[in-house]
Amino acid sequence: MIDPADLQQLERLLQRHGITLQHRLGQNFLVDPQTRDAIAEAAGTNGDDEVLEVGAGAGTLTIALAPRCRRLVAVELDLRLIPVLRDVLAGHTNVEVVKSDILRFDVASAFPKGGEVVAGNIPYNLTGALIRKLLDHPPRPRRLSLVVQKEVAERWTATTGASLATVAVQVFAEARMVMTIPASSFTPAPKVDSALVTLEVRERPAVDVDDMENFFRFVEAMFQFRRKQIGGTLARIAQAPSADTASRLRELGIDPVRRPQTLTLPEWEELYRAFNPRFGR
Repeated sequence: MIDPADLQQLERLLQRHGITLQHRLGQNFLVDPQTRDAIAEAAGTNGDDEVLEVGAGAGTLTIALAPRCRRLVAVELDLRLIPVLRDVLAGHTNVEVVKSDILRFDVASAFPKGGEVVAGNIPYNLTGALIRKLLDHPPRPRRLSLVVQKEVAERWTATTGASLATVAVQVFAEARMVMTIPASSFTPAPKVDSALVTLEVRERPAVDVDDMENFFRFVEAMFQFRRKQIGGTLARIAQAPSADTASRLRELGIDPVRRPQTLTLPEWEELYRAFNPRFGR
């Protein structure tokens, strides 16, 4: 339940700094203190951890994360919010406020050994690109604890590769939906509900392939035709006869009439191994 006093306090803070929230930046700030504390707790941090917060905003979550870690790097794109963050976080000497686009932020320089925990309320249009940025290359974080659109959370935690982002998440991490967060927990309220997802990053990727970049290019090419049967799609991108492609798929135990979003990670790996040499040419 939202405490009106918390909402009024946030509104006064923004008014004092002359700030109006901007929809184009995905600025929907959490105003439910119980949900905020539950999100901070789910990050699973301790006094030795380093934390990267994505989209710190007005510091609503930052203030709950700060006492739970040794070092917190709070990244925020909106220059107008930097004074707000410094105001809210005054006295928290373990917090570094950074004005940056998270997609351009040098995470490896900030956390050269990896193993950090990433937390944040992620703008809905940023999720796919952010996951690839954080997980595609080492050093990787230890855990991600992210508030995302509920539909995105459902894709990430699906049992099959429902999208390119789903495959990317599941190759590098084990995803779990912790809780659903109603739109009313934010101001301004978004049009859809959100969910908190934790991603426990794997020590080794879940697929064993020769070239991870090429593997994701292969998956991406397949999803260009997500409504088509995989037999026809593979024949097209591998430039192979449809009959040969269908025969090879049946040898792998995969029905050629299936769609890409129905494939499991082991099946993606098998397809890549079987068809990638042709795909590469």
